[in-house]
Amino acid sequence: MKHLEGVTRPQQYRALTLSTLAFTTCFAVWTIFSIIGIKIKQDLGLNETQFGILVATPILTGSISRIFLGIWTEQFGGHRVFSVLMLVTAACVFLLSYVESYAMFLVAALGVGLAGGSFIVGIAYTSYWFEKEKQGTALGIFGAGNAGAAVTNFAAPFLLLALGWEQTAVVYAIVLAVVAVGFWVFASEDPLTRARRGEGAKATSAKAQLEPLKHLQVWRFALYYFFVFGAFVALASYLPRYYVGAYDVSIAVAGSLAALYTLPASVFRALGGWMSDRYGARAIMYLTFIASLVCLFLLAYPETHYVVEGKEGQIAFSLAMPLWGVVVLTVLLGFFMSLGKAAVYKHIPVYYPENVGSVGGLVGMIGGLGGFFLPIVFGAVLDLTGVWTSSYMVLFVLVAVSLVWMHGAIRRMERRRVPELSEERYRYLPEIQDVGSRPPRQEKRAAPAAPSARPSPGTEA
Repeated sequence: MKHLEGVTRPQQYRALTLSTLAFTTCFAVWTIFSIIGIKIKQDLGLNETQFGILVATPILTGSISRIFLGIWTEQFGGHRVFSVLMLVTAACVFLLSYVESYAMFLVAALGVGLAGGSFIVGIAYTSYWFEKEKQGTALGIFGAGNAGAAVTNFAAPFLLLALGWEQTAVVYAIVLAVVAVGFWVFASEDPLTRARRGEGAKATSAKAQLEPLKHLQVWRFALYYFFVFGAFVALASYLPRYYVGAYDVSIAVAGSLAALYTLPASVFRALGGWMSDRYGARAIMYLTFIASLVCLFLLAYPETHYVVEGKEGQIAFSLAMPLWGVVVLTVLLGFFMSLGKAAVYKHIPVYYPENVGSVGGLVGMIGGLGGFFLPIVFGAVLDLTGVWTSSYMVLFVLVAVSLVWMHGAIRRMERRRVPELSEERYRYLPEIQDVGSRPPRQEKRAAPAAPSARPSPGTEA
């Protein structure tokens, strides 16, 4: 990476620190409706579906804007784009305090949602400061800015009770504006953009940046991110309402419990980046999906009452997940999702080093759309079924589909690299392969050794 010549470690760490701080602030703003939305719901008498739409609307803007912001970051540099984006968003958050009708709340929420687009700006900006072998860890640390959701879940309920939701929005706007000015003053342009400007080279055209999007692989990465990030955002917004409705706790308690989920789902993203560098992103994705399936199965099981016939008559009992059980399982779920978020973005600078902004923007956009659609689906399914755990049922199906697609794609890749593997019709049941068509000696022969079938950790499928 020629553009990194002369870049010192202190400069890299400074850029990483400032971008992470900026992203944390933006993420706190992005999820503000998870708390103030509960009060707005009460004031306007919204049903569950309307509340889901309100909470999800900022996620829509934050998702769709990512692909454009990614392209602009490639063209104009992350320093400029990040600073301007935060200032524009701060103005939108401030104007939110003057809104009164539900329709105008939705319009204002679209402007607030621009804060979510900061993710792809920071991803491109941060990745250009670090060597390839360090990018996974660096991006994992940057991604820990998702902890902004925990900041909102902890702090916003107390601001809401003390100041009201209008003044809470004003406080958020002022903080974001201050961070924007600080980032402009203290941060520097990334080395790649600076080198390109010094050479007088033109930025890559939007058409060229979008060229990799024709690959199915990019869309597969996007589906992974639809769960690990989209569902994270959805649950961060939905859990306070879930705790209030299902367990009848106060808004302050619900916010604190939701923060217990969002904190590990954010902080441990740095660990996920390191593990992806060390063990490979593919292995981390398998771990994420399998562990998530287990957690979601337990969370999705609704309160159920049973009556069985015993030797002395009927025996009645019930199964229900207690509040502490939900909290523990969501914390575990958040932990594994944080690993998965880092693993997905470990792939992008490796496979598409010249298109981090556009490819990362698309993956981030699809993932963010999960944060838009899933709260609406949660509310609609709850209205239709009346079962509080129905949201976890939806996520269980999503994870199962993602795992099956990922495993199938990896097996196809292995067969292309080692044609002999295509003969393994029943890879995991060798004792029944071609029974009766081969001599016994051949039936017991192991598959040909294929040391190249599994790529090194840095070259994931």
